[in-house]
Amino acid sequence: MATFIMLGNYTAQGIANIKDSPSRLDAAREQLAPLGVELKDVYLTMGEYDLVVVVEAPDNATAVKALLAVGAQGNLTTTTLAALTEHQFRNLISEME
Repeated sequence: MATFIMLGNYTAQGIANIKDSPSRLDAAREQLAPLGVELKDVYLTMGEYDLVVVVEAPDNATAVKALLAVGAQGNLTTTTLAALTEHQFRNLISEME
């Protein structure tokens, strides 16, 4: 599985309907599950971003599809980062010449 870090900010629509946010999160999990995409961890944060979400997906294309579907609802703007786990990082370094 590929890991992604999604940094999100509520849009005006998203913040106006903030009380619906937990149910939107549940709906997103259900919507993404058939694609093999899992929201592993969700954090409400203070600072530059409102949310940080750790996402696992089978591949980049599936992650893009999933995150575009979430973004198309208009409640969040996102920045997504591809991430390597510590184990993947260690393996990558050990393979360096």
